This record gives sequence, C-alpha cells and structure tokens, in this order.
Amino acid sequence: MQRFFVPSELVAGDEGLLPEDVGHHLSRVLRLSPGEELLLFDGEGAACRARLLAIGPRGAEVRVLERWRETEHGLPIHLIQSLPKVDKLELVLQKGTELGITVFSPVLSERCVSQPTDTRQSKRHQRWTKIVREAARQCRRPLLPRLNDIRSLAVALDSCTEPLRLMLWEEESRPLAEVLPPKPPSAVALLVGPEGGFSLREAELARSAGFLPVRLGPRILRSETAGFAVASILQYLYGDLGAPAA
Repeated sequence: MQRFFVPSELVAGDEGLLPEDVGHHLSRVLRLSPGEELLLFDGEGAACRARLLAIGPRGAEVRVLERWRETEHGLPIHLIQSLPKVDKLELVLQKGTELGITVFSPVLSERCVSQPTDTRQSKRHQRWTKIVREAARQCRRPLLPRLNDIRSLAVALDSCTEPLRLMLWEEESRPLAEVLPPKPPSAVALLVGPEGGFSLREAELARSAGFLPVRLGPRILRSETAGFAVASILQYLYGDLGAPAA
C-alpha cells in the first residue's frame, strides 16, 4: 500500500484533498485509480488508512477509513553536521533519515567550504525538507526527522540536551567503544566536522559543552560518511537496527 506524508488536518478529518504534489504522483507516476487505498501520515505520529475517491480538476480526493497512532523504537540521534558541500549534505539527509536519525542540525564551523547566504539558505532548506520527507516515505518511517535551520556551531552546542554527546575528532580521541555505556542512553548527540575537520578552538568549545571526542579507527572517514558509520553502530547496539520483524 502506498504511503504519503500529508498535513495533519487531512489525517484528522473524514474527507479531503491530497496536497498537489501527492495527487500528481498518484495520477501521473503511480497511475492509481479511484477505490484504491493509501496510508497517510502527518509525520508526528498520526496515521490513517484512506480510500481514493476521485482524481479530477480539484485534485485527488480521499476518505479516511481508519486512524491510529504510530511510534518509532530506534535510538533518538541528533546529528550536528558541519555544512559540507551542498550535494554532500543532501546525501547526509537522505541516508541519515534511513538510519533513524531524528534531528538534523546543519552548522557553520570555521573550515566549512560552503557558506550560503540567507536567500540561498531558505531555498536550500525547502529542498532539504523535501529530501527528508521522501527518504522517510521510501524507508517507511512513520515520523519525520526534524530539520533545523543552519546555525553557528556555538549556538547548536549550547542548545544540545542529549545526555550522551559524541564528537568525531581524529586528534586526542579515545576509541568509540571506550565511551559507549553498557545501558542504552535515552538519546545521543553526534557532532561531525567539515571536510577540513574541527579546529582546536572548536574542539575545546565542544568539550566544554559536554561532548566526548572519539575516533572510529585508523582510517579517516569523509565528513558525509562518518555520521552514517556511527549512527549505524548506535542503532545496532541500542536501537532497532537488526531487530526482529514485528
């Protein structure tokens, strides 16, 4: 059954029109016919099963048949990612969503190659939101990860609330295995640097914010790869990666 994210009022109502982009996908790409059923999610836990009534000039009309609430059982991971080149962040958002990351915080650090203007930030955020939404739909996540606006590293660190905070830094770092607790943490913040890595000043700033510098081994991973590697490990140890099917 096809799945889509839609506004919350549509999931809560009895009948309504699907968003234009969803209707276009139904009619032009999937070529669904009236009478077929869909799964609709608002991205915050509300879900419903709906029947497609009609596809016409007004759009795609559906009737809600059944409602329920959805939850996720993976480890909540907040990825604080120093802004890499534009196409690389798109990969981070797509694959990070698939790996169960719950919050994305792109940040500007000293050695970031990309330094977007305010106008470009707004346009990029719209595109990034679409990438996250489509990745969540494709991998069948019922909840949408939160995508924060681009912020400075200092602001992102100051607003961090996760109890376990890890900074991937190849200098003066302990192996990841040495700092992971035996019991699952309630949430993890994962700080990843840009292509040129963190400066000493930034590393000290992160330390003062409670982040533990860790390394993954003898190989230096790319900025867009490092977060995937650690997220996979964390979800396997503490989350739902590899869990038996429900």
